[in-house]
Amino acid sequence: MDGAAGPGDGPAREALQSLSQRLRVQEQEMELVKAALAEALRLLRLQVPPSSLQGSGTPAPPGDSLAAPPGLPPTCTPSLVSRGTQTETEVELKSSPGPPGLSNGPPAPQGASEEPGGTQSEGGGSSSSGAGSPGPPGILRPLQPPQRADTPRRNSSSSSSPSERPRQKLSRKAISSANLLVRSGSTESRGGKDPLSSPGGPGSRRSNYNLEGISVKMFLRGRPITMYIPSGIRSLEELPSGPPPETLSLDWVYGYRGRDSRSNLFVLRSGEVVYFIACVVVLYRPGGGPGGPGGGGQRHYRGHTDCVRCLAVHPDGVRVASGQTAGVDKDGKPLQPVVHIWDSETLLKLQEIGLGAFERGVGALAFSAADQGAFLCVVDDSNEHMLSVWDCSRGMKLAEIKKYKKPKFIPCFVFLPDGDILTGDSEGNILTWGRSPSDSKTPGRGGAKETYGIVAQAHAHEGSIFALCLRRDGTVLSGGGRDRRLVQWGPGLVALQEAEIPEHFGAVRAIAEGLGSELLVGTTKNALLRGDLAQGFSPVIQGHTDELWGLCTHPSQNRFLTCGHDRQLCLWDGESHALAWSIDLKETGLCADFHPSGAVVAVGLNTGRWLVLDTETREIVSDVIDGNEQLSVVRYSPDGLYLAIGSHDNVIYIYSVSSDGAKSSRFGRCMGHSSFITHLDWSKDGNFIMSNSGDYEILYWDVAGGCKQLKNRYESRDREWATYTCVLGFHVYGVWPDGSDGTDINSLCRSHNERVVAVADDFCKVHLFQYPCARAKAPSRMYGGHGSHVTSVRFTHDDSHLVSLGGKDASIFQWRVLGAGGAGPAPATPSRTPSLSPASSLDV
Repeated sequence: MDGAAGPGDGPAREALQSLSQRLRVQEQEMELVKAALAEALRLLRLQVPPSSLQGSGTPAPPGDSLAAPPGLPPTCTPSLVSRGTQTETEVELKSSPGPPGLSNGPPAPQGASEEPGGTQSEGGGSSSSGAGSPGPPGILRPLQPPQRADTPRRNSSSSSSPSERPRQKLSRKAISSANLLVRSGSTESRGGKDPLSSPGGPGSRRSNYNLEGISVKMFLRGRPITMYIPSGIRSLEELPSGPPPETLSLDWVYGYRGRDSRSNLFVLRSGEVVYFIACVVVLYRPGGGPGGPGGGGQRHYRGHTDCVRCLAVHPDGVRVASGQTAGVDKDGKPLQPVVHIWDSETLLKLQEIGLGAFERGVGALAFSAADQGAFLCVVDDSNEHMLSVWDCSRGMKLAEIKKYKKPKFIPCFVFLPDGDILTGDSEGNILTWGRSPSDSKTPGRGGAKETYGIVAQAHAHEGSIFALCLRRDGTVLSGGGRDRRLVQWGPGLVALQEAEIPEHFGAVRAIAEGLGSELLVGTTKNALLRGDLAQGFSPVIQGHTDELWGLCTHPSQNRFLTCGHDRQLCLWDGESHALAWSIDLKETGLCADFHPSGAVVAVGLNTGRWLVLDTETREIVSDVIDGNEQLSVVRYSPDGLYLAIGSHDNVIYIYSVSSDGAKSSRFGRCMGHSSFITHLDWSKDGNFIMSNSGDYEILYWDVAGGCKQLKNRYESRDREWATYTCVLGFHVYGVWPDGSDGTDINSLCRSHNERVVAVADDFCKVHLFQYPCARAKAPSRMYGGHGSHVTSVRFTHDDSHLVSLGGKDASIFQWRVLGAGGAGPAPATPSRTPSLSPASSLDV
């Protein structure tokens, strides 16, 4: 009975026998597969001259090379590519000896290749519309099979247990079959890593050149993105390198930061008005008469590396102190708050105060008055609100004290000539504080002390008082928050005159006295008004109040349109630097595009709704809803016959458009992306679309042929595009920095003359590259000034200017394009000195 099988051995033995039988069947099948492949290789050898079967190490005679397929470089021969277990094969080109200049890089190791597998889309993700596109057309070229010594022997000894042997046999069979066809990709040429299996960790961006001259590949978040090289480019080395000859000069800044800051508006001795937005301090010289239109000039101090939060003007009326908030650089390293003291005439920084001494940011600044501004008082944004006094000439801190409680009920105060103090509180009251007689009974060092007490009071406004201003004639101006009134007060707090600010400008935030009777008023809706109490006020500077995303430029005029989270749609005149008109969209606007005629403009909203407006009458001529998710891009075809709308529901909606752009009807839908649409462009003939998505796909669509997806992306390599705003593509892949996570570039725009490409990144910078930008780590010209992620960039119709949008800082920058082929007309108002631009350096 000792040799009898146990109760559990029977089923186990049966399972083992079944497994062994399956292994025998699979071995027989594998033998049949090998035999069939060997026969196919034998037949191919009979049809191909022996000289063409030489290894890549031995050049074949030129006369014996296989003919190249149509549209491909004549000196390249195709090779067969195997992708492991993938059943679909692709044809690629292998470099053959020929004229110099056809190689895209160093000599390729034997069989080197970088082409993705058959089902991999050109972008990062796999298309949901079906199998991936085939490779470029060509003739299969057989390769020599490996020597039998390289194939694991079936009967080789193994120390593994019997239970592991069946699994190892299957693994060896797979290896043996795979070795019948040599992989053209060499891990040595990729640093020992296979990009399909180990393309780098998340957040990496890595480029690999396909040495066969067909495609290049980059990686974003570990996803391979393959881009086909146009047939007209024989070598990547012939593409332009270095930064472009064109440069940018900051021409105009739209907007004013009044929504969340006080004491941000002053008048210098020169008559220029100084204020700030984003990282820029603007020196604005108004044009025209009081209450009249704008038209003045701007200069800019751009020495700050993060958002400016406060200002103070020295008693000499020339020197200015500006404090910035804390931030981070593009590598995530913290930037410390600091105060700059600079000369408003030369725009040169004179002193840097408090680097490393402040926390979070600088909240308030004031120069001393009794000693001609020798000292500067600073309050930071830390929990204790540290108040410190600094020697301006030496940059040394003299004293500091903690202000544990942030004052909440007295937003503003002013000193009167007689020594009294006026304060404005959150209840709308103005209190007069006068000196009280000395009290000898009060102990203290130095004898009796004077104290201040309330000697007069007046209820001035409904709601909080945000600003008090002492005028040259001794009267005082007060600005109300809720009632938007501006009141002039005489001695004894007697109201002399008042005016009300229109509601759409917001409440009074700051008041400054200009020349003569002229007043300048900053508002909570980021507007700067100019006028007086008798004639009223008109805007000279206006801006958005919340995050900006939508931007488009007029097809024939120097005008552009913006929209954002403040639900305002604004049309700007780039010549007069003024707001032409604005309307309330009632919803968040995220994208916009002008019809080629310029008569109408399409605007995409965050609810899946899109509007078409007449640019002259501002009337809505079309109101359509596609889905219930936000729209990220709207784009008219170059002939104006179609309108494409990219949605976050992964669909591109196509509409037929009437000649005047006022009417539209659904034409079709482009469906195939596996993530939300981010960017799209039309071909120059208006028949095709190139689109990007949130998972880094690059897809092509035949719109005229019924909104069909073009499965063979290789055939689109030579297609010409009317615009280039897609951030992924062969012509622009060099703009991506190393270490990018795929979201570092928000917007891209090629100039109309196709010489340069502008890029808006997530690190507050605008870049200018040469076009095409198809070389890894391409150098750029980099420009700072925005205090938040730059969300969009667009060139004007004649490439004379570039417009960029700041995200959270709600700023709009208009840059003048200077240099070869892009120089605009001379500035209307010459500046005494150019804008300081420490961030406008070559990024190499």
